[in-house]
Amino acid sequence: MEESSKSYVHSISGAGRLLPSADRWNSIEVDFGLIPTSSVSKESSPLMYAKSYDFRLSVQDKSHLKRFIYVVISLIVVAAAAALLTALLPRKHAGGGSSSGLPLALDYALLFFDAQKSGFLPKSNPVKFRGNSALQDGKWKQDNASLVGGFYDSGNNIKFSFTTAYTITLLSWTVIEYSHKYAAIGQLEHVMDIIKWGSDYLLKLLITSTSSSEPESLFSQESICANDDAKVDNDMACWQRPEDMTYPRPVFKCKSSSADLAGEIIAALAAASLVFYQEDANYSSRLAQTSQTLYEFATKNHVKGTYSEDKDCGVQAANLYNSSSYKDELVWGATWLFLATGNFTYLSYATENFEAAVEEALPSDTGVFYWNNKVAANAVLLTRLRYLRDPGNPYEPTLKTCSDMANMIICSYLSTPNKFSMTPGGLILLQPNKSAPLQFAATAAFLSKIYGDYLNIINIPGANCGSEFFALERLQNFARSQVNYMLGDNPMKMSYLVGFGDHFPEHVHHRAASIPWDGHNYSCSEGKRWRDAEESNPNALLGAVVAGPDEHEDFLDIRNRPEYTEPTIAGNAGVVAALVALVDEPITPRINGVIGGMDRDKIFSKINS
Repeated sequence: MEESSKSYVHSISGAGRLLPSADRWNSIEVDFGLIPTSSVSKESSPLMYAKSYDFRLSVQDKSHLKRFIYVVISLIVVAAAAALLTALLPRKHAGGGSSSGLPLALDYALLFFDAQKSGFLPKSNPVKFRGNSALQDGKWKQDNASLVGGFYDSGNNIKFSFTTAYTITLLSWTVIEYSHKYAAIGQLEHVMDIIKWGSDYLLKLLITSTSSSEPESLFSQESICANDDAKVDNDMACWQRPEDMTYPRPVFKCKSSSADLAGEIIAALAAASLVFYQEDANYSSRLAQTSQTLYEFATKNHVKGTYSEDKDCGVQAANLYNSSSYKDELVWGATWLFLATGNFTYLSYATENFEAAVEEALPSDTGVFYWNNKVAANAVLLTRLRYLRDPGNPYEPTLKTCSDMANMIICSYLSTPNKFSMTPGGLILLQPNKSAPLQFAATAAFLSKIYGDYLNIINIPGANCGSEFFALERLQNFARSQVNYMLGDNPMKMSYLVGFGDHFPEHVHHRAASIPWDGHNYSCSEGKRWRDAEESNPNALLGAVVAGPDEHEDFLDIRNRPEYTEPTIAGNAGVVAALVALVDEPITPRINGVIGGMDRDKIFSKINS
């Protein structure tokens, strides 16, 4: 073998010299010219075995030749048939959260929202065991509103405005940041359809005065969540498909106390306006304008307090979604409204009231992003603003506080010993005294990965956590570990995302999925036999992420144990966010502001430079 005259070296900044390198990557190729170049080209060089020979082939027995041809043809046919059969046979889905399996998991997680749609469903709706339902929503006593549409919250048939708005805000955030990833795996149109289904419903929730166009209250809930002992049929007492409901569906509206609900709807409409501003400018403008109108109502009219404090507004919802504060939602809404309009008045409100929102939040919610607390997410979002479009003073002090807090939050997920405990199987427990731990782990994974992507854009190699330093790879590994846990890498070897992998829940706490889609209407009392049946659900609720295991990592696949088997739209939104953040970036060069699969500039498109 010919020796090469080339070596590789690399430089170290400040060293003032070249050092030997083991390979050619990140190095400079140097030709020392120690071996003279041949004057004979490779093309003209004689080969070692250049002689040629002539052979003469004759067939003595044609029957042998025919047999040989038949055998060859048969082998070709068999091979082709085997290849075709392999292509047509169903394949097992990738499990364990491998990179190749994440797009499929994301596809399924989005399908869950199609299963939760209420109202008139399009014929193209991919979930075939669902039909039109709740077509009289909004018609209740003196109210004659049109509240048809939206999403059923979970395994019941109730629609909560608060969690719907949270879901739309989070999904919109993911599209603004990762639209190129969604497009690369063919899911951009799908997720935008889901967002529009929700934002269309949110636009209906403002109740305007008869004498003016100014809002005077908000619809907070459609249908009742009384307990099973109620004498009147309702969503909790009955176990029915949405298509079979005949009982009254009361509406609840807020007047005196709903700042948190208003703030989350402001955020959702503003974020969604950024999703659609290129594809549908008129719709985007309508979303932004409605968001601004609601902001004026919530701040100038001083609608303080939480929606769940008001018996006419959210006392029913308090049983499931009791809001503990409202300032975090108003700051969250103002932040998104600033991004959606470029109006610095909203940024002023967000930065001036951020500390108050932090003080009002529950201590147990520190570092946790979910439907009840937006402080952690707001800190990460404002950190993005500081790092990539710094507006300077007078906003700098608060933005610096936000970036310090964001770093601290990420460190709390990673540091040893952790601020948060971990199960032996590796699931972070951000709310150890509450059920449904997966929803909290999912948003922690999302914040960790998206924060790492922000750092990557500005070429910061990782996070400093006191005396420890964590590279961006460590942030991604943490996020991936939580998603992998949900997809089957756990002591139960159970994928908590229905339909993904070989072992997943089959008794999901969900009315529509548990009752056969057989053309028969089942009454309130008849439906309970399906609730209590031991058989698997007749309809696979693909993509539903169930509540998950308890703190001991035990899981009961029992339909009537919702603390284990019930999915929610808020929980699924967090999982979608984590999945798309972790999906491999499209194979494209760093052009048009897309770095690591993230759109660097889209979120700032409304802010003048």
